[in-house]
Amino acid sequence: MSLHAVDEIERAFGVTREFLTPIDVRRWLKLAFVVFFVGGGVSFPSAQFNASAPSEEIPAGDVPGSLPNGLADALPADPLLIVVALVGAGVLLGAVFAFVAAVMEFVLIESLRTGEVSIRRHWRRRWRQGLRLFGFRVAVGLPMLALVLGWLALVFVPLLTGRDLGVPFVAFLAGIPVLLVGGVVYGLVSGFTTTLVVPLMIRFDSGVLAAWRRLWESIRAAWTQYLAYAVVAFLLTVAVGLVASIAVGIVAVLLAVPFVVVALIAHVTVSLSSTVGLVVLVGLVLVFGATMLVISALAQVPVVTYLRYYALLVLGGIDESFDLVSERREVVAGE
Repeated sequence: MSLHAVDEIERAFGVTREFLTPIDVRRWLKLAFVVFFVGGGVSFPSAQFNASAPSEEIPAGDVPGSLPNGLADALPADPLLIVVALVGAGVLLGAVFAFVAAVMEFVLIESLRTGEVSIRRHWRRRWRQGLRLFGFRVAVGLPMLALVLGWLALVFVPLLTGRDLGVPFVAFLAGIPVLLVGGVVYGLVSGFTTTLVVPLMIRFDSGVLAAWRRLWESIRAAWTQYLAYAVVAFLLTVAVGLVASIAVGIVAVLLAVPFVVVALIAHVTVSLSSTVGLVVLVGLVLVFGATMLVISALAQVPVVTYLRYYALLVLGGIDESFDLVSERREVVAGE
């Protein structure tokens, strides 16, 4: 029996090459922007804090070197309120990033399917499905997060409260296999949702659960094909990710040389410990960091493109009704 997970490895290279060449800077920059969100995920816990203010406080104006009374009165008196505000802001930013990342999954697949990288048009068409994907990811991710936090609490809670560690530590060790199994299940569900269910949502213009039902029926009928895909896709992800990381590392070393030279010149002329020197140093660090961020995103474009085309080709090979890239498959086959 032929395994599509093996057969489509080489074809995916051809389809990726056909999609990314000839190199168009504007097109690659738009793909890098999409990949920046798609390449990462955000899981965010919910937190709740209950705190009461101390009964006796020293007026801020009476403490030497403290803030003026007017400004001190405008700030929260309880430091925990500041912590709550910071955590809330972090959760909000994480949620926004995760929502954008979910919509960008559809923008990417639509770009690969149609051959046209149009962020605004694909966003307008697919943002509702992206919202559903975002909700599904939260629903799947929170139980896994709770499992990890509960497992860690078995040790840290007794340590913080000064209780005996004997029984909790045994439970902690016994929980390792459970955590591993849960991690594998979560990884498969999350990975299949991203690489296989999202294309089905586009193909049938459906929600997450409806697409998962179609995929599950196909898995039951051809489970060996999907198992092979899971294994090969994991190995390909590690391999191409390692190659991309090495390439980015080499570029980072080469790019750091002129920045170090400029820093040394600034140190000789104005001293990095001076105000001007610190401004120059901070500016160099920011420019280097921004440059490397762009380079890393660009380096991920062929990696993510290849892996997603590979998933689309395998999906369409297993079930022709799931095929989103039949035209590109035929073009490469005819070469």
